[in-house]
Amino acid sequence: MENIHEIAPAEGKLGVLIVGLNGAVSTTFVAGVLNIVHGYGKAVGSLTQLATIRIGERNKNNFPFIKDFISLTAPKDLVIGGWDIRMGNCYDAAKEAQVLQDKDLDSVAKELESIESMRGVFDSYYVKRLKGTFIKDGKNKYELMNQIRQDIRDFKSQNHLGRVVVVWCASTEIYISQSEVHQSLQNFEKGMKENNIDIAPSMLYAYAAITEGIPFINGAPNLTTDIPALIEFSEKQGVPVAGKDFKTGQTLIKTVIAPMLKARMLGLNGWFSTNILGNRDGKVLDDPESFKTKEVSKLSVLDFILQPDLYPGLYAHYYHQVRINYYPPRGDNKEGWDNIDIFGWMGYPMQLKINFLCRDSILAAPIVLDLILFMDLAYRAGFNGTQDWLSFYFKSPMHTADVVPEHDLFIQLMKLKNTLRVMKGEIPISHLENEDQIVARDLDHMIA
Repeated sequence: MENIHEIAPAEGKLGVLIVGLNGAVSTTFVAGVLNIVHGYGKAVGSLTQLATIRIGERNKNNFPFIKDFISLTAPKDLVIGGWDIRMGNCYDAAKEAQVLQDKDLDSVAKELESIESMRGVFDSYYVKRLKGTFIKDGKNKYELMNQIRQDIRDFKSQNHLGRVVVVWCASTEIYISQSEVHQSLQNFEKGMKENNIDIAPSMLYAYAAITEGIPFINGAPNLTTDIPALIEFSEKQGVPVAGKDFKTGQTLIKTVIAPMLKARMLGLNGWFSTNILGNRDGKVLDDPESFKTKEVSKLSVLDFILQPDLYPGLYAHYYHQVRINYYPPRGDNKEGWDNIDIFGWMGYPMQLKINFLCRDSILAAPIVLDLILFMDLAYRAGFNGTQDWLSFYFKSPMHTADVVPEHDLFIQLMKLKNTLRVMKGEIPISHLENEDQIVARDLDHMIA
């Protein structure tokens, strides 16, 4: 195949602007990248740094690393900044988050201390359990959005950057249903000037990034770029957008186990999921309005995978419940329990019980790295609008209106890698290579 997309080279530095710079996920990501660049740590969990991609037929044994196969920015070429609602630098914030040990922070202390947050846009209406002490002031949301735009321009200018990616790593906002203000760019721009209640801070960051021609990633479940106005705007501006809600712990497990049940046509009676966590995310989600945003993101996964309309006898009547409990002693070390009641041959019941003692920010950090590098790649390849090929990384992946979202983790991974293959002019892998010869051989055997 010819190279369908002309990919501009990854020249120079790549700017990374993080919303929620002083949070646990962000500081774990920043400290981790710095340690990896200096050779103190390994990028475990990152496809862009550790994974290979098969090219051509399996017997050719051609498995280059993704980072060697396609043009990606090296971690050493990232320049990091961002916004937060608390004043401070990444070193102090990482210490407070208590995710990484002192040795992993002190090894890169000077660099972490040099990364200080800019004032964030915040309104406690959208995140009830937090207070903003370092926030922007403006007469309306349109003015606040323009302040974000100026921050982006200043960051690019001060660091001599040609390319930047913006990623939302901030807290989960309250649940917002799509309304008229989200349906067109004209309505949205008018709504910012009129302080429309249905325009949350995350949408202001997204609009500002798109206006500046910068890719935007939504790592939380809030309604942000997945509205017609901003999707239309991103396509018009030639900017890729992706989201939403980083797929880290319990939902990651669901996107592996649920496809197994459907693949073997095993029935499901019920799936009960509960979590305990004690970080700021847990504190925010202790508010019912923010929890609803997360709950909707988590609950949608099973229906999309199991397709109860196609298999009513197996999946039409299962009970699905999700609980998140704020438990301060656990900190960032989240624990998820799943009780899964299934049935098999002749309807006989069985159970699966899963206890995942995970570290939320440790699982999220490599996702942040991969998405930044892949979104920059998408931008350099001329992609725009919704990047559903990156659904592998999200609980509730954005998708084009005429496409049913895919939640099966391994189909998502195949789609991601096939997109990379097509971008480089290679043939997508279907696992049916040499199909004609195989079918002919098998027919010969059967006839004989």
